Amino acid sequence: MASKILTTTLRRSLTLKTIPHIRPLSTATAAVTEPSDEISMKGVKISGRPLYLDMQATSPVDPRVLDAMIPYFVSRYGNPHSRTHLYGWESDEAVEVARTQVANLINASAKEIVFTSGATECNNISVKGVMHFYKEKKKHVITTQTEHKCVLDSCRHLQQEGFDVTYLPVKNDGLIDLNELKGAIRSVTGLVSVMAVNNEIGVIQPMEEIGEICKEFNVPFHTDAAQALGKIPIDVNKWNVSLMSLSGHKVYGPKGVGALYMRRRPRIRVEPQMNGGGQERGIRSGTVPTPLVVGMGAACELAMKEMEYDEKRVTKLKDRLLNGIRAKLDGVVVNGSVERRYAGNLNLSFAYVEGESLLMGLKEVAVSSGSACTSASLEPSYVLRALGVDEDMAHTSIRFGIGRFTTEEEIDKAVELTVNQVEKLLTNRFGILKKW
Repeated sequence: MASKILTTTLRRSLTLKTIPHIRPLSTATAAVTEPSDEISMKGVKISGRPLYLDMQATSPVDPRVLDAMIPYFVSRYGNPHSRTHLYGWESDEAVEVARTQVANLINASAKEIVFTSGATECNNISVKGVMHFYKEKKKHVITTQTEHKCVLDSCRHLQQEGFDVTYLPVKNDGLIDLNELKGAIRSVTGLVSVMAVNNEIGVIQPMEEIGEICKEFNVPFHTDAAQALGKIPIDVNKWNVSLMSLSGHKVYGPKGVGALYMRRRPRIRVEPQMNGGGQERGIRSGTVPTPLVVGMGAACELAMKEMEYDEKRVTKLKDRLLNGIRAKLDGVVVNGSVERRYAGNLNLSFAYVEGESLLMGLKEVAVSSGSACTSASLEPSYVLRALGVDEDMAHTSIRFGIGRFTTEEEIDKAVELTVNQVEKLLTNRFGILKKW
């Protein structure tokens, strides 16, 4: 009875009437469609909530995912590691169902999935855990210059411990040179770590070819697939990966949960980075958060069913955004490979425009100039610099993130606001609108 009352109260408290400034479900709702009160935050005044185009930073929770999670907050709240009563049993069963849902999306076995707090923890376990476990025989790691900060920082940590790290450069399109990878492998190489889909520019690395090289030289292959999960087809066997880092909140699931794929045959071993009760086969101690894990599982199941539809729709919206901007502005450059990229990540540079000014002028559009983990820095993106983009153009980059709930109206409004702001900045800089 108490749980029913709590559930009813929760639903009432979540109605739109009681929450200020929240619009109905396109979680990236366009500001033009509904009037709203002025919002003031961090010294910035905005006439209503901005439309959301920052899907690489995080995605909204799909309402169907939230529906799956709620019972494990309000009534089925048992500890999944409690073995003596129903509450523990039903939570444990829910965790195992979610484990299977995650595994199915990447063509793995449920026994190869370890739940964590997110992709950052997965990357730390993979990079540091593997090298620490095999430290007597393996002293060398290969990664790329465009990896996520947590992989790069884990590698730097290993360097401080005496390991050797090779940071492969990328070509102008953001892709690695496979011959350079092959040439960098040594007899003491213990790990190759390459991100599947880049978080800043959206390029898709040639995963099957990288996997083949690693298999040829018998070197474990790790990939940060946080930006790839649910966006592009993933098959751990075709890619020949030994470890794969996954995140819940990049695939319309909740924040605070991730999953690490660890191959069983041939078996990959890691040294745990956290000590405790030995949960998750001793790889990741700590109580598994059932509601979050259930949410990630539900998100993966939805992605498996809707990935093809989402991809076609997102591609159409990306084309609408890019064509709309280029129809009215010259000097617009797409950063990264045009052919090998995830359509929902569109990273653009605008010639002769200062990026920070452009961002500050786009208050009604939630976009970023790069990774959310490094966006506080005023330095040009290290990813774009690795591509050979000159400093001025790197400073002007804007990343537009398109997702499942983005609408055509939002895209059109984003085009209008972006074009207007770029023209305004060009006029201010040159006195007249510059054309090339």
